[in-house]
Amino acid sequence: MMRILGLDYGSKTVGVAVSDPLGLTAQAVETIWRKQENKLRRTLARICELIEEYQAELLVVGYPKNMNNTIGERAQKSLEFKEMLEKKTGLPVVMWDERLTSVEANRTLMEAGVRRENRKQYMDELAAVFILQGYLDSLAMSKDEHDGEN
Repeated sequence: MMRILGLDYGSKTVGVAVSDPLGLTAQAVETIWRKQENKLRRTLARICELIEEYQAELLVVGYPKNMNNTIGERAQKSLEFKEMLEKKTGLPVVMWDERLTSVEANRTLMEAGVRRENRKQYMDELAAVFILQGYLDSLAMSKDEHDGEN
């Protein structure tokens, strides 16, 4: 089984999550911060270190489409980030619709009693967890459907 990294790409941060070796669950790893949006050299270098550390073979990047399914500025930036990742890492990158993940992440932190001023530090890696978990769940579901066909 392969390990997968989930990435929540924001204007100042990239939240990172990793799948367990069986590809069933996603765990938060860290949030990579950067000073300016387009200064990505160190961010990409850190992602490469994490790929190495976790022996990841696939990247899943949150794809923030607008609710009406159109591609806005953030989604465009995520696509550019995807291209950079593919060039830099040589790994396949899957774009995963993340329209509701930050809402979910915020609600989870609220329910866990994390104070609002502390939420930001967990928000991005938790969003990455939701992105990756959504992708893993979809893999498990399509596997179940195929198993049922035999």
